[in-house]
Amino acid sequence: MVTINEGYDIDYDMINVDAEWSDSEKAELTMHTIHAYPAKFPAFIASKAFEYAKNEGVEINKVADIFCGCGTVALESKIHNYDFWGCDINPVATLIAKTKSCDYITEKLEEYYGKIEKAVSSMQFGENEYKNANERLRYWFTEKSYIDLLKLYQAIELTVDDKRYRDAFECIFSAILKACSRWLTKSIKPQVDPNKKDVDVEQCFARQYKKLLKAIKELKGSDSKVEVKCQNFLTCKDLPKVDLVITSPPYVTSYEYADLHQLSSLWLNYTDDYRKLRKGSIGSIYYSNEADIDVAKLNNTAKEIVDLLMKSDCPKSKVKSVARYYLDMQDAVKRSSLMLNNDGMIFFVIGDTEYKGVKILNSKHLVETLYEEGFTDIKIGKRTISKGICVPFRDSNGKFSKDKSQKQIYHEEFIISGRYHR
Repeated sequence: MVTINEGYDIDYDMINVDAEWSDSEKAELTMHTIHAYPAKFPAFIASKAFEYAKNEGVEINKVADIFCGCGTVALESKIHNYDFWGCDINPVATLIAKTKSCDYITEKLEEYYGKIEKAVSSMQFGENEYKNANERLRYWFTEKSYIDLLKLYQAIELTVDDKRYRDAFECIFSAILKACSRWLTKSIKPQVDPNKKDVDVEQCFARQYKKLLKAIKELKGSDSKVEVKCQNFLTCKDLPKVDLVITSPPYVTSYEYADLHQLSSLWLNYTDDYRKLRKGSIGSIYYSNEADIDVAKLNNTAKEIVDLLMKSDCPKSKVKSVARYYLDMQDAVKRSSLMLNNDGMIFFVIGDTEYKGVKILNSKHLVETLYEEGFTDIKIGKRTISKGICVPFRDSNGKFSKDKSQKQIYHEEFIISGRYHR
C-alpha cells in the first residue's frame, strides 16, 4: 500500500500490483458460494483487510459494509467474531446476505425440508395457472418449469413458519432459478437460450439444499451480532457506530443489478415489475434520468470526467448517470465518516473503467473525496482481478463482454484506505 502524502493527483497507473491483495491460497468456504452473484467481492479481501487494519492500530469491534451485496464481509466478520452492520438496496442481495450470516439448527432445517417435499408432491394447479402468470416469468420459463417452481415456492411458503428458515429456503429457491429458466447459462446479462432444455426442478433444489447443509456444517460457532438491512445507505437512518468500513461499491457505468436479479425479484414477490427496483441504485442510467443533479457539488476529478464525457459522443443519459454516481459516492463517504469511531478506518475496493475513450477514474475521485471529508493517512494499493470475479472486457459500445478480443480495461482494481480522527 502506498501512502498518498501530497494530495490525490498522482499517476495511478504507476502503482504496482500487490500480489498479497490479488489472490489467496485458501479456498472459499462453501457458504460464500451458495448463491451466484455478479462481480462478487472476494472473501479473502475482507479477512486481509481485518489484519491490515489491526496492524495499522485499529481496534476492531464492529464492522460495516455500506454496499453489502451478497454478504461476503458480513460472513467474514462473523467468522472473525466481529459484530457487523450492513445494508444494500437490492432485496435479493440482502436475502443472500442474511442467509449466509444466520445460525441454523440442521435438524430443524431437515425437518422443514421433509415438509416441503411432502407438500410439493400433493400440489395441484388449474390449467390456466401459467396463462395467468406474470408476463415476464412466462417469458423466462416454460410452462413445465414454471409449474414445478410454483409448487416448490408455495410449499416453502405454506410449511416453513420460521422466517429465518423460510429466508434460507427462499435463498435456495432463488439460487436455482437461472438454471431452471431460458436464461443463457454462461451469460451475465439477460439473454434467452432458445435451445436450452428443461431441468428437473426438484433435483436442482435438492442439490442446492445439500450444499447449504454442507456450508452450515463447515462453520464454527460465533458470538458476533450480524444485522443486514434492505435499505439505501444514502437515505438510511440511525446509522451505527463502527470501527471499520469495508466495501466495494458498484462501479460507474456498471451493471444494472435489478435487471440481473429479475428472476428472483419477480418470483419472491419483491416487485411485479423488476424495473421499479432500478430506482435509487447509484450509477443507474434510469435513476439519473429522474434525479436532479447539482454539478457544482462535484469535486474536481468528477467535473473533469463529466466535462470530457460531454465533449465525446457519449449519450446524455450516460453522462448524467456518471455525474449522479459521483455525487452519490461523495455522499456515501460523508455518511461513512459519521459512522466511524475515533481513529476508525474505511476500506474501499474499486476499479477504473473507460467509456467512449474517456477514462472513468473512480479511484482518483474517491481519494479526492476522502481528503475533502477529512480522512487522513490515505493509502492506495492495486490488485488484479482473477478467476472471473468480474467481467474484464468491454465491446466497442462500452458494454460488458466476455469476449477476450475486446479491449481489456477492467483487469485491475484499487484498494483505498483512510483513517478518520475526531
